[in-house]
Amino acid sequence: MTHTTDSEYKTIEELSLNHWQPLSTLLYDGWVLRFAKGYTKRANSVQPIHYSTLDVYKKIEECERIYASNQLNTIFKITPFIQPDHLDQLLQEKGYGVVDLTRIQTRSLEEIKEPVHQSVQIDEQLTTTWLDQFCRLNQVNDLQRETTELMLDNIRTKVGFISLLIDGQVVACGFGVIERGYIGLYDIITDANFRNRGLAEQMILHLLHWAKRNGATSSYLQVVANNAPALKLYAKLGYSEIYSYWYRVKE
Repeated sequence: MTHTTDSEYKTIEELSLNHWQPLSTLLYDGWVLRFAKGYTKRANSVQPIHYSTLDVYKKIEECERIYASNQLNTIFKITPFIQPDHLDQLLQEKGYGVVDLTRIQTRSLEEIKEPVHQSVQIDEQLTTTWLDQFCRLNQVNDLQRETTELMLDNIRTKVGFISLLIDGQVVACGFGVIERGYIGLYDIITDANFRNRGLAEQMILHLLHWAKRNGATSSYLQVVANNAPALKLYAKLGYSEIYSYWYRVKE
């Protein structure tokens, strides 16, 4: 891995934290602790991505205390950029198991197919209508809905909330966030009754064209390694893996 690529990958790691916002963060000697009432691991975990100077065992114990006091499990996100770089091994020795191996994939926006399904809407502000459909398709309960709305409102760069309609009914949705020339794709979901029709692909093509019009030149996304249909779709769309990450959770 060349140095330039490494810094580019670290940029994408930063963007992925910016584009899925927690409700609050706590900085602790280079580690970023994120909190969002337990909604998603990404927003409720320790991101050990910057310098670390204190005794690492004491830091882990302090993180465990802090998360326990917030009624949350202690979860660490393990990327190629962790500090210190032997943290993954230490967590394993302390009984933290691996969950949710996830692949980060990218593609250039130079050549994107034109979408054929034209009935889509992209809102650049979060609307109640979009959030209603998002919560319905993702089976988000009322308590999580409130958290989701706050998290999405916390995003500080340009966002496109997309809905795809068939006969006036929203059957798929998702969102994309633009920052530093990238669009990150998030929560691309299709109604179970409308799957295997290529609707997610159509929606992504629309988002990529929207991003290109707004100055983006690349795209990234995160996909759980055991999600075979999604991996197949993203490969078809020209995405390829650049690195992977996983979570360590105290068993």
